[in-house]
Amino acid sequence: MEDQGHLLRNMILFARLLRDLGMNVTTTRIIDLVEAAKHVNIGYRKDFRDAVQTILVSRREHLALFHRVFDLFWQAGEKRGSFPELGLLLRRSHQIKEQPALQTHAEDHHLQQVSASDPREAAKIRTYSAQEVLRQKDFAELTPAEREEVKRLMQDMTWEVEQHRTRRTIQGSRGAYLDMRRTLRHNLRQGGEPLLLRWRRRKHRRRPLVVICDISGSMEPYSRLLLQFIFVINSRLQKMEAFVFGTRLMRITRHLKERDVDQALSQVTGAIQDWAGGTRIGEALKNFNYDWARRVLSQGAIVLIISDGWDRGNIQLLEKEMARLQRSCRRLIWLNPLLGSPRYEPLTRGIRTALPYIDDFLPVHNLTSLEQLGKLLERLGEHRPLRRQMRMRFSEVA
Repeated sequence: MEDQGHLLRNMILFARLLRDLGMNVTTTRIIDLVEAAKHVNIGYRKDFRDAVQTILVSRREHLALFHRVFDLFWQAGEKRGSFPELGLLLRRSHQIKEQPALQTHAEDHHLQQVSASDPREAAKIRTYSAQEVLRQKDFAELTPAEREEVKRLMQDMTWEVEQHRTRRTIQGSRGAYLDMRRTLRHNLRQGGEPLLLRWRRRKHRRRPLVVICDISGSMEPYSRLLLQFIFVINSRLQKMEAFVFGTRLMRITRHLKERDVDQALSQVTGAIQDWAGGTRIGEALKNFNYDWARRVLSQGAIVLIISDGWDRGNIQLLEKEMARLQRSCRRLIWLNPLLGSPRYEPLTRGIRTALPYIDDFLPVHNLTSLEQLGKLLERLGEHRPLRRQMRMRFSEVA
């Protein structure tokens, strides 16, 4: 058991090392690696290397770097001189990451030249640059002035949810179904002969959206801006339901009907009794599944859960209710503000329990992540859900 713990720890450290060297090693791929290790004979070095390469390497130009780092890392226990070479690789990667700072100085010099010739154009460039920086900045690190600007930028976002075909049909210039009633009526002038055909086609409708947001103490740096985000979505979509939870679940859809966003958020925060308190995700989802699911999850609804996964409740109940919720909705998307950090690992018991039932695990820590979510909602059919039925075992990781 201790050897398995060391192997698991080394696999995670190796994946982190590749990520620090600039390779696209996501948390999902690390989970896949841990799962694959159960089915690979670790004693055969080539088989193990091929499995790791298949999971962690996504670009051909990274193959040479991968093989070099693999040999250095997994032989480091026998060859002590390998660690300094790994450190040298990391220092070189950090130097490459610092190059954008030099590019920024060049852009500033160019901006000064533009400003001397056309002040109005320079003002536009400065505004665009400031907004781009703000889009990348973590919500928890914003100043009060930046928060107000982020709220304004949220208002400018457009939100659409993917349409789906319903069983109902409507009139159309073309379609798959012959409209006999309209065909006969329009052909009465020709003596009843069906010379002009009329058609019907399937009606398309946007899927309902249900948002369940965590407002516990661990989510405090993000909660107010995420409520602003929920308000903006609600004002753009026709069918949306919104809930918040800490130790209990509360429906806030009616509070979001206010036209003034500040008044709406004031009503929400005033009505919540356990703001910035504890978290019982399982109990909250049970309440939703039994009291609200049948009312709001019709017509292939999409569910967004916004939470960092810290849970003080019954973990078996959480697993049971996550499974029930996944079966009830079309798509289950979990948004985690901590996922925006490149060093984040799904080690909390809440996330470990919920992950097998999540279709999409995404960050929600800045404006850019919200824009990426919007693109996903518009084209859900182009992105297959994960529907991963597996269990992670990170308890042995220190």
